[in-house]
Amino acid sequence: MQLARVIGTLVATRKDEKMEGLKFLIVRPVTVEGQDTSNALVAVDAVGAGVGEVVMIATGSSARQTVMTDKRPCDAVIMAIVDTWEVGGEVKYRKD
Repeated sequence: MQLARVIGTLVATRKDEKMEGLKFLIVRPVTVEGQDTSNALVAVDAVGAGVGEVVMIATGSSARQTVMTDKRPCDAVIMAIVDTWEVGGEVKYRKD
């Protein structure tokens, strides 16, 4: 699992039938300090996240373990919206 920030949306009107009905968001992984890291990626939204929110994502075969993504050709999924995180007793992020 990784922390990431939702930075955009993606619409694909033509796609494999197994992907019909899924919402796609563009996410960028962040460090524990909340700083952007690597390249952005597209993730299936399984929890109703929105642009600007910090989320938890799973990639690879783990991305196909949610009810929504089971047996679908998915390589990244948003599986939680982060409310807060703390490291060493210090709050690093709190959702507004």
